[in-house]
Amino acid sequence: MKTAHEVLVALAGRYAFAEVAALASTGAVLTTHDVARVQQLCAFGQRLLDLDAEDFGESNPAADANTEHAVADTVDGDHVPEPLRERALACRMPQAPREQHRGALGSMRPAYRLLLEVIAARFRRGETNAVVAGVHIASEYAALLAWERVLGHAADPVRMPGSVGGDGSAWGDFDDRECPHTKPEKSAARRSLAVAHENAAGWRAYLDRQHSNTAHALSVCAVGCHRRCTVYSRLSPHQAELVTYGCRLAEALNGSAVVRLRHSAPVGHGFGVPSRRELLEAWGRTRASLAKIAPAIGEEDGFALPGFAVLISELAGEPMRPDTLLADTAAALAAALSPTRAPQQAEAGTPAAPVAS
Repeated sequence: MKTAHEVLVALAGRYAFAEVAALASTGAVLTTHDVARVQQLCAFGQRLLDLDAEDFGESNPAADANTEHAVADTVDGDHVPEPLRERALACRMPQAPREQHRGALGSMRPAYRLLLEVIAARFRRGETNAVVAGVHIASEYAALLAWERVLGHAADPVRMPGSVGGDGSAWGDFDDRECPHTKPEKSAARRSLAVAHENAAGWRAYLDRQHSNTAHALSVCAVGCHRRCTVYSRLSPHQAELVTYGCRLAEALNGSAVVRLRHSAPVGHGFGVPSRRELLEAWGRTRASLAKIAPAIGEEDGFALPGFAVLISELAGEPMRPDTLLADTAAALAAALSPTRAPQQAEAGTPAAPVAS
């Protein structure tokens, strides 16, 4: 029978962060500081797995976490290793307009690499709803990967006025009846030009409710507009080709069979949970339609959803491989679980000492 330590390490390897956080103070020889460090890493890892991006990079991830954090709350100085925190910051949405670190607004690529790692991990764990949710998130912001190639940012409102505003632009213009944007898209477009001057609450409300509509609006500019205002016409022929190609892929993914599974999930309308077979069948139909635009998507890439990593690479215009941030966090957690007191006792499988205070 495995020791408690071995079970906890095995759970860490399966990214069972919530379970490890809850069990860390039982059955293993860990001091209070050890348990606090474990709970911080568990909170950090669970936020990554849940794609809780607004809290990525927090110096105290256990604060108000959904994982057990009672011991971490009593200890000062416990923290996640800085290299892991810095990598998470690259995937985070800044929570105030003028934050220096622009994170996913500066570039969506780190966030998509993490998304690939999370989707693969959720697939291995048999969590098909979470896989579909991850694919849905990927579809919501897919156009930004394409537009980032020509804008130099992922529709960061601080830089949007210079990128899409100015004379001849219909961006966010409710009076321009030729612009094909819907009212929600026009509202988001207009807000993206002004929200950098609002307070932090208004900024976060925009990110929560409208930034994906801004992505959709940019997609319409590339593939669904016959007016061609300066949002698109200011691009060079090569730039226009890049965003048109990328947004065709984004639109195809948005309306695909695998994204439609989202509406049958418990968080949607049908209270259904797709089996792995149903998920792969839906992805197979999606992949076939996407491969008509980008034949490389039909090639094997070794990803859990075959061809999905190629799709993300096509959108980004560069090879996009899954990150190792989750795996590296799990490795740091396994190291933190190694007993620092009475190792002979732990190896012998004798009862663990109480957590030190």
